[in-house]
Amino acid sequence: MSKRRGGDHLRRIGGEGTPGVADLCFAELAWARQAGVVATEHDAADALDLRHRLPRVLSAVVGLEVDAWVGRRIARMTRKLPADRVGVVDAAIWRARLQPPGELLRIAEAKIIEADPAAHRARLEEDARRTGVWLSRVRPGEVVEETGEPATRRISAKLPAGAAVRGHENVEDLAEALYEHSEADAAGDRPSIEECRTAAFEMLLTAPERAAAFLATQDTDPSQPDPSRPEPVKRRRDRRPAQVVVHVTDLVLCGILAGVARVEDFGPILIDQLGDLLRDRDVEVLPVVDLNKTTRVSGYEHPTLVRQRTLLRTGGDVFPHSTSRGLKRLDHDHPHPYDPDGPAGQTGDHNDAPLTRRHHRAKTHLAYRCDQLDLAVYRWSSPHGLARLVTPAGTRRIRLLHTPDHTRPIGEVYTHGPRINLHLRT
Repeated sequence: MSKRRGGDHLRRIGGEGTPGVADLCFAELAWARQAGVVATEHDAADALDLRHRLPRVLSAVVGLEVDAWVGRRIARMTRKLPADRVGVVDAAIWRARLQPPGELLRIAEAKIIEADPAAHRARLEEDARRTGVWLSRVRPGEVVEETGEPATRRISAKLPAGAAVRGHENVEDLAEALYEHSEADAAGDRPSIEECRTAAFEMLLTAPERAAAFLATQDTDPSQPDPSRPEPVKRRRDRRPAQVVVHVTDLVLCGILAGVARVEDFGPILIDQLGDLLRDRDVEVLPVVDLNKTTRVSGYEHPTLVRQRTLLRTGGDVFPHSTSRGLKRLDHDHPHPYDPDGPAGQTGDHNDAPLTRRHHRAKTHLAYRCDQLDLAVYRWSSPHGLARLVTPAGTRRIRLLHTPDHTRPIGEVYTHGPRINLHLRT
C-alpha cells in the first residue's frame, strides 16, 4: 500500500510478529460496532496478538476454558515481549487454563518476567526514578462537593517497595498502640482503629519525636492488664519481624532458570528484589513444609500444620470454579462428615476441604456432595446433577452415571505424582 501524505498506510498495532493493518480501516468498522475508533483499534490489536502470538491462549478462549476478557488482558500484558519469547507465557497459560482468572493473570505476570528479565529490570529502574510525595490541589468547584475539600487534603507517596512496606508497618504499629492506650470521651466512646491509623500517620509526618516518645513510654507488660482499656487488636505484631513467604523452585536457587520468585501478598518479583524487601530485617528461615507428610487426629478441629499443608497443596478454596483460591482465612470442612461417635483419626490431611464461608454454608445446607479422592483432589456434585473434579490445576467437568442405589462418575480418577488423570468411558 502506497503511503501518500496524510493518506492510508499499513501500520502494526499489535506486538512483534503481527501483520500490519490499514491505518484508516477502523473508521467504518467502528461505525458497524457502534464503538469508538480508538476502542475498536485496541480490540483489533488484542485479536491480532491472540491469533499470531498466543495461539494456545486463543484456543483456550475459543474452547470456553478461559474467559475472553482474560485472554485480551494477557494479550495486552505481553505486547512488548519479543516474538521469540512470548511463547513462554502462551505455554504456561495453556497448562494452567483451568485456573480461575486471577491465578491466570498472576501466572502471566511471573512468566513475562521470566521470559525477559533484562527488560523487566529496565522497567524497574525506570519506575524507581519516578518516586515522590504529592499533596492534592483544591480545584474550582470542589469546595461545596461531598469530597470534603478543602477541609481535608490528600497526600500520596510513591516509594521503593521495601520502604513502602516498612512504612506501612510503622503506621500499623503506632495505630495499634494508640488504640490500646486510648481514653473514652464524655459519651464513653473510644476512637476506632481507622481513626487511630489516621492519627498515627499524622503523628509520624508532623511530629515523629512524639511518636518515638509515645512508643518508648507505653506500658507493654502483658501481666498487668488494664480493664479500662479496649481489647488489643487481633493482628497486633508487637513489633516482631513480619513473616514473608517466598515461593521459589530449586531450579531458580541453583541458577538454572531465571530468578523469579512469588512473594505472598506481593506478587512475582526478581530474586534481586528480595534484598530490597528484606533490607534491615532479621531474616529467619523457617523449616520447609513437607507436603508428602500426612497427619490424622481424633478431634474435630484441623491442626494448624494440617491446614497449612492443605492450603499449600490446594492454593485455597476448593469449591468448583472458585475465584477465591488465594484466600487463607477459610473454613476447613470435613468432606466426609465428622461423626463424634465415629472411629479415631477422622480429621487430617485426608479429610480437609478449605472453603469460603458462603461455599461452606451451601455445602452444609444444600444437597452438594464433596468427596476427597486424594490429597488436594475433590469430586463435587450439585443439587441438580452437575459434577466437577477440583485439583490444584483447576476445575474439570465430569459426567455422573445415575444408578438405582447411588450416583457415581463415569470412569475412574487416579493420581500419579502431581498430575491428575481422568479416564472416562463413553
